[in-house]
Amino acid sequence: MNDDIQPDGSAAHEYEHGALGDAEYAEFMELAAEEGFDVEDVEGAIEEAGHGPLPVLAVVGRPNVGKSTLVNRIIGRREAVVEDKPGVTRDRVTYEAEWAGRRFKVVDTGGWEQDVLGIDASVAVQAEYAIEAADAVVFVVDAKVGATDTDEAVVRLLRKAGKPVVLCANKVDGPSGEADAAYLWSLGLGEPHPVSALHGRGTGDMLDRVLEVLPEAPRETFGGTGVGGPRRVALIGRPNVGKSSLLNKVAGEERVVVNELAGTTRDPVDELIELGGITWKFVDTAGIRKRVHLQQGADYYASLRTAAAVEKAEVAVVLIDASESVSVQDQRIITMAVEAGRALVVAYNKWDTLDEERRFYLEREIETDLAQIAWAPRVNVSARTGRHMEKLVPAIETALAGWETRVPTGRLNAFLGELVAAHPHPIRGGKQPRILFGTQAGTKPPRFVLFASGFIEAGYRRFIERRLREEFGFEGTPIHISVRVREKRGAKKK
Repeated sequence: MNDDIQPDGSAAHEYEHGALGDAEYAEFMELAAEEGFDVEDVEGAIEEAGHGPLPVLAVVGRPNVGKSTLVNRIIGRREAVVEDKPGVTRDRVTYEAEWAGRRFKVVDTGGWEQDVLGIDASVAVQAEYAIEAADAVVFVVDAKVGATDTDEAVVRLLRKAGKPVVLCANKVDGPSGEADAAYLWSLGLGEPHPVSALHGRGTGDMLDRVLEVLPEAPRETFGGTGVGGPRRVALIGRPNVGKSSLLNKVAGEERVVVNELAGTTRDPVDELIELGGITWKFVDTAGIRKRVHLQQGADYYASLRTAAAVEKAEVAVVLIDASESVSVQDQRIITMAVEAGRALVVAYNKWDTLDEERRFYLEREIETDLAQIAWAPRVNVSARTGRHMEKLVPAIETALAGWETRVPTGRLNAFLGELVAAHPHPIRGGKQPRILFGTQAGTKPPRFVLFASGFIEAGYRRFIERRLREEFGFEGTPIHISVRVREKRGAKKK
C-alpha cells in the first residue's frame, strides 16, 4: 500500500531540508510565503520536526551532587524529582532539551540508592550503563566537597569509555567558590566549569561547551543496509513474561538463560538471528519491574539499561502475559517505546494457556486499556510451544514499513484540504482556527508539521492523526504532529 507514496523511490532517505527534496522544499516555502508565514519560522519548524535520532547527553556523578537539579536547569522545567538526600528517583530518566538552537536528549542518572555492593560499586555500575548509551557526558562534582574516591572511580570509567566529557563543578554560588572549582583540574578531565545548578549561574557557558563536544547526530545509523547493520529489535516487558523464552524459540536454540524466577536477565543480550533470509539483531532486555523511583540496586540499573536498549533499537516488541490482566506497568512499558519514537509490535505470550473466558476478558482489556496503541500490530504467541511464532517477523516488518513511510507534500495537502473542508475545527472564542497547509518533515517515526491560522486543540490533533492513519496506513508506528501558528502580520516588527 505504501509503495505509491514514496517520492522518487526513496522514502527512508532524509534530505537536507528534513525529508523534503530541494524542489519540494522550494515549492513548499513559496506556499508558506503566500500564506503570510515568516520564512525563518517555517525553516525552523521543518528543521525541528525533521530531525532523526537526537544525540544523547548523560549526566553522571555520585549521589547528592545536584544531577537532577542540573537536568531541570538544562531542560528548562522541573521534571526530575529533586530532594536534599541521595536516592531520590523518578519515572523517566530521559528528557528532550534545546540550547542555542540545538536539540538533544538528556539522560538523568540520578536517584539510585546505595546497595550492598557499596557506594563505589553502585556509582560505577550506574555510570557505566549511562555512558554506554551516551554520545557525550556531563560529569557533576560537588565543588564544595571536592574530588572524592568515588569521583576518581567514575573518572577511570570515563577514560575507559572514550566519550567526550564536560566537567561540571556544581554548587559554586559566587566568585568565592570558583577557587574550590579550580582544584578539580586534578581530575585530569580538563577545565572544570563552575556552575550553580540551583541558581543557574554558569550553566550557559557549560552548555556552550556541551554543544562543542556533542555530535550533530548519534554515531549509529538505522537501517538494514550500510552503516547500521542488521535491524535492531528490542524485546521488552515485565519480568517473567517470557522474553528470554521467546528469544530462544525464535533462535531455535538455548541462547539465553531461562528460569521461572523473575529477573534472571539483568543486562540486555544481543543475538544475531536469521529469520526469513534476513539477519536481525534481537536484544533480550531485563524485565522492568515497577516504577523507577521504587527500584533499588540492580533493578534500577536494569531499567536504565533497558531504556538505553530501546533508544538504540528500531522496533520494540512488547511482551504481555496474556494469562494476567493488562497492568499499569505494561502500559508504562509501552509508553516508554512510544515516547522513544520506536516502531511497535505487541506480542501476547502464553496464549496456549488461555480458556475462552480469559480470552473474552483480555479482548475487553485491550479495547479499554490499550486503545491508544490500536495501530500496533498484534500477535498471539506461545514462547513455550512455538505457537504462531511465524507471525512475529511479518508483524515486525509491517511496523518498520510504517515507521519509514513518507507522504509527499502535495498529496498530504490535498488530504488536509479535504479534511478541513469536511470537518472544520470547532469555533472557540468566536474564531475558527484553520489548518492552512503542512508537510512531513521526517520519518523513523513519521513527523508532521502543520501550519495553522490559530491554536489547534489536542482533540482535533488526535482526530487528524486518526484520519492520517486511515488514509496512509502508518501501521505499527507512533506519529508526531507539531503545529505552528501564523503570527499576526507585523507582530515581529514591534
